Amino acid sequence: MSGLIEITRKDRVALLRLNRPEQLNALNEALAAELIAAVTDLDADSSVGCIVITGSERAFAAGADISEMVNMSAEEMSEKDYFGEWMQFVTARTPKIAAVQGYALGGGCELMMMCDFAIAGQGAKFGQPEVKLGVVAAIGGTQRMTKLIGRARAMDMHLTGRMMDAEEALSAGLIARVVPDEDVLPEALKAAALVSDYSRPAVRLAREAVMRAEESSLSEGLLYERRMFHKLFGTKDQLEGMTAFLEKRVPNFW
Repeated sequence: MSGLIEITRKDRVALLRLNRPEQLNALNEALAAELIAAVTDLDADSSVGCIVITGSERAFAAGADISEMVNMSAEEMSEKDYFGEWMQFVTARTPKIAAVQGYALGGGCELMMMCDFAIAGQGAKFGQPEVKLGVVAAIGGTQRMTKLIGRARAMDMHLTGRMMDAEEALSAGLIARVVPDEDVLPEALKAAALVSDYSRPAVRLAREAVMRAEESSLSEGLLYERRMFHKLFGTKDQLEGMTAFLEKRVPNFW
């Protein structure tokens, strides 16, 4: 680890802070590798129930590091499958919450959308300005944003390169909550603590079922949801959760 990611743990919550403040946390290859490795390791740790990803007060992440790619050829991009490594981040099954202050632009906005939901400060700004650089988004920006906010709004963002403020992002469905800037991290950690106290199998399958809705028909999604419900009756957490409810006590999932 080179210090590009700061990792702290409290109980079952892991906090990952991007640490390139002078570059507004631009996602260079080293930072990406360190972040993906950290998330992969935490995902394999059964004591971790939720991961929070944040940046600095000025920027969650202001995009990919242009200086690393400006002179690359199409052949080099294809050979390296540039940005392909981010699929490891996406497939991590532990819930991920983005705590966003300042700018979340380009790759930073895409990183936020790769998380399961985002809590943002009132001063946060979001955008996919790749068109201004003569390229397009490449870490899921055209795809995830369209699924989150719809075709018309996504076209507006990608074709004009404009920024969206926190209130518009909330109303559009890009983020889950807006709070005062100083409350972003406390709120995200509070939400993560809540998630991490629940049954790990139930949380993971709930996450998978919601994501399945983006890729299947309603009838297929309903069947998948029902099968996940059935599957959880093979876990001790289902019995503990339902028994605790009937006994009017707090369940002990861990």
